[in-house]
Amino acid sequence: MCKRWSKLQKELYLIITPTINFQIHCATYRIGQYGNYIPRFWVTLGKEIIFDYPKQFVSSGQIMKYHIPETNYENIYYPYENVHHICGVSDISDLIREYIDTPASEILTKHFECDRWGLTDIFRAADRRIGQRRLGLLQQATKNQAVQKILALRIKNSN
Repeated sequence: MCKRWSKLQKELYLIITPTINFQIHCATYRIGQYGNYIPRFWVTLGKEIIFDYPKQFVSSGQIMKYHIPETNYENIYYPYENVHHICGVSDISDLIREYIDTPASEILTKHFECDRWGLTDIFRAADRRIGQRRLGLLQQATKNQAVQKILALRIKNSN
């Protein structure tokens, strides 16, 4: 996973504007005695974590209690209906690959069916292939706080 992740991460960085200090990370943690693994993906803008999977996508009081080492994730529970979101370690990587492979002319109009997390809007906001005029359209079209932070920084850096 790590070797392939590094390559995918590098390819994504090639289309991300370098002036906003955007980073995406991936790690997998072993949970339970049977060797199950849970992925963690997080996006930072500077030192702030603006996207954190699975932390942002869990409900308390449900199933699959565990602790992720080296984080403050204690006793996270997953509802049955969300199990497919966490079991597919490659789902987010597949989405990133699809985004990278999408032609620039289709980036704003394409519907990414497998995006259950809102990541493509985060990528769009950080994508250097999207110019200032279209950034304004994206800013008006979303209420996602992570996207708004990226767009505000890009617009500020362009002035």
